[in-house]
Amino acid sequence: MTANPKVTLKPLYERPSISRHRAGLMNKMSASAAYTPKDSIDGVPVEDLVAAYGSPLFVYSQRTLEERYQELNGHLSRRWPRVQLAWSYKTCYLDAVCKAFHAQGAWAEVVSGMEFRKARRNGIPAKNIVFNGPRKTEAELAEAFAGEAIVNIDHFDELAMAERVADSLGITPKVGIRLNLAAGGAVPRWGRFGFALETGQAWDAVRRLVGGGRLQLAGLHCHIGTFVLDPSGYQTAAGKIAEFANRLRKELGIAVEYLDMGGGFASKARLRSQYLPGEQVSPSLAQYAEAVTSGLSALDVRHDDCPLLILETGRALVDDAGTLISTVFANKRLPDGRRAIVLDAGVNVLFTSYWYKHDITPCSEPRGVPEPTVVYGPLCMNIDVVCENMMLPPLEVGSRVLVGPVGAYNVTQSMQFIQLRPAVAMISPQGEVAEIRRAETLDDLVMGESVPSWL
Repeated sequence: MTANPKVTLKPLYERPSISRHRAGLMNKMSASAAYTPKDSIDGVPVEDLVAAYGSPLFVYSQRTLEERYQELNGHLSRRWPRVQLAWSYKTCYLDAVCKAFHAQGAWAEVVSGMEFRKARRNGIPAKNIVFNGPRKTEAELAEAFAGEAIVNIDHFDELAMAERVADSLGITPKVGIRLNLAAGGAVPRWGRFGFALETGQAWDAVRRLVGGGRLQLAGLHCHIGTFVLDPSGYQTAAGKIAEFANRLRKELGIAVEYLDMGGGFASKARLRSQYLPGEQVSPSLAQYAEAVTSGLSALDVRHDDCPLLILETGRALVDDAGTLISTVFANKRLPDGRRAIVLDAGVNVLFTSYWYKHDITPCSEPRGVPEPTVVYGPLCMNIDVVCENMMLPPLEVGSRVLVGPVGAYNVTQSMQFIQLRPAVAMISPQGEVAEIRRAETLDDLVMGESVPSWL
């Protein structure tokens, strides 16, 4: 019997993949990572933090919070005689973070009744709360007026409501008005909020307020945007507000008690290219302070009535203080040839991934050659992309990475979607660690739910 001849199979054709070249640090062997591993936060080992509170885990550095606050307050105080920072609650309203800033002397800036009540529960007197935002109820205005909070009026309907509330309380409360204005070509205008300055609407609001006789105009407020990378926008805005205040004094005899320049200073986080083509350089806090106070130099100030300068900075104070510890859950090779890793944290807790290019740093010495890598989260959603393309070496399943900066907005905007929200810890300047919010359980998810009797 003749044996079957040996058949040699031709390998199946495999379509080649093309990956865009990524420049990086080079040596004669390969591209190398432009970072060094980091296995601790403020001197506390990452593995100890995960052992105590699990992964993923947000970690806040109290030392960084305090240093950033003192830096900005110092720059402003050297340039303006009366300065007050008001911590922006929406940026991160964890009690421990808020109280860390309040302990430094910060007031509270809130944009809802919920945030107002949270600030009050944190021990902040109403008179040290700046109440902004386009939606304030009559009950919330009554509480704010009764406590002499700083209320900035956003629109004509709110102005009329404030007058009704003042009538019902039998008082004539002090208020400010919010202005929106053109701050220069590099700063997109936020026209939705406040009264338009250039069209004359803001002056109409002043005349309406003064003519009503039921409110006292005490201040001017402006917030030109968010993540503003051009400090000159603040100089332009401050100059226009100074001119408006001068007109109030000259024509109506009103000397404002405060000028609130809002917030919007950029942190050191890097924006995605669609938000910022080209290289990003975030200004220093000193540059912002110089821009604001330079613009206010046009103000007609007398020795006995220099207005209080209020800043509502949030992101620039807290972003660098926050880090997320995450764990590699899986490795994949995508059809286009790129490597992919799956983390145990995604856009459910890293909402800023939609506009930030987060830094992702391995906690242990990586092995292998870095290559373009997509970083996914754990959600069963195609949009769950933490980083679209970055140079990373192979990372073993179970290894830790640090994602940052993530201190601003991620905790307040995190979702109970597919995954429960993780714990949050804080490290003191002395190296002490405390859990400032525990990880959620299923009971937290269903809290407040009820089932109809027919089910």
